[in-house]
Formats: sequence, C-alpha cells, structure tokens
Amino acid sequence: MRDFLLAAGLLAAPVTVSVQQYKAPPVVDQKDPRLSRLQKFFGDRACPLRDSARDFLVAADQNKLDWRLLPSISIIESSGGKDYRNNNVFGWGSSKNKFPSVRAGIHYVAAQLGKSRRYKDKDIDSKLQLYNPLPEYSQRVKAVMRAIGSYSQPRLLAAD
Repeated sequence: MRDFLLAAGLLAAPVTVSVQQYKAPPVVDQKDPRLSRLQKFFGDRACPLRDSARDFLVAADQNKLDWRLLPSISIIESSGGKDYRNNNVFGWGSSKNKFPSVRAGIHYVAAQLGKSRRYKDKDIDSKLQLYNPLPEYSQRVKAVMRAIGSYSQPRLLAAD
C-alpha cells in the first residue's frame, strides 16, 4: 500500500516542461572561404590542426570571435598542434588545463574568450593582454592573424 501511495504521489506532482525548439549547432559549409584558407594555412606549415579547421570556425562563430584568433593562438602556443600536452593546444592555464580532446579544448577556450566575464565585450588587444600579459604576445598573435587572412572573409553557415 505504501508503494502505491508513493507512486500516486509522484504521478500527481507538478511537472515543469520547457518547450524550447532544438537548435542545431552551426555547421561550416564546405564552400566557406575561411575553411579552405585555414586548411591551407595549417597545411602549408604541416600543422596537425589542419584537420580541426572546421572546429575552429564553428567555435569562433558560436562565440562571436574573429575566426583567426584561436588558430593564431594555437600557432604561437603549440606550433599549430605540433607540441602540446593534455589536448591543450592553446597553453590555457599555463598548459596545466586538461581537455578530453583537442576539439573540447577549442570549444572551451572559445567560450571563455567569447562569453566569460573576464573576456566578454573586450577587443582583441584587451583579450590578448589578459591571455598573456607579455608585451610582444599580442603583436605575435596579430601577425599570425594577418598571415592567415582578412577578417572580412564572408561566412557561409549551413545552420545558425
């Protein structure tokens, strides 16, 4: 009898349901000029992160970042994925932070740079100053950004 009352009580409890439409994560179109540019940039330097180009673009778009920022930091910090540990190609947390995969690290760092209280609403110079306060760091990252390409290359997202 006690089990019956417990089950009846659970069935009668109010339930809150969130009706939220599923929103698929953005997908970078194969024709996106940024994708071919980033793959070529990494490929010309024999960087293992060439295969992560699409992840860099999705993470940048989701977090409203310049699409060249994360790849440039990865070049400075790990030579584009040639020298890193703990799936941390960005040197995040002085390379002590561990990520379950390189992809997870890309999305985590992008979210921090784009949405965290510390970095949100700051320009690239301010973000880079917080990321690494060495005076030449910002200039090195921005030089790589210029080498990758122009900021204004159009985005073609299949879903947004």
